[in-house]
Amino acid sequence: MTTYNDLWLIGIAWRLDRLRWAPTELLGVHVRGNGLCMTEFPDEPVWQDQCLTDRELAGAMCQGCPLVDECLELELRTGGADTLGVWGGMSADDRRELHPHWLRRGERAERGVAR
Repeated sequence: MTTYNDLWLIGIAWRLDRLRWAPTELLGVHVRGNGLCMTEFPDEPVWQDQCLTDRELAGAMCQGCPLVDECLELELRTGGADTLGVWGGMSADDRRELHPHWLRRGERAERGVAR
């Protein structure tokens, strides 16, 4: 039985299809050069003293970033199932759950056919 969480993750995997053939190196340069957390992250974020779940923290950290999908695609390619930290507005646990759905979406630049 497909759960709501599975449907949410499948939807994200589908959304990332538009980045399927973007070279990994280009994604990395773009995210590192233009991601909000890389360029405009405040010294003391407003959520710093709040008690947030990992999912809520990821959402707060990445809120308003125009490169959330690019960041997420990059981390899924480079970190895979061993992902850590906050990338693409998702917690590490959520990305680990997303990874098999993402792999099933097919080939990626520099990756070959998913197995």
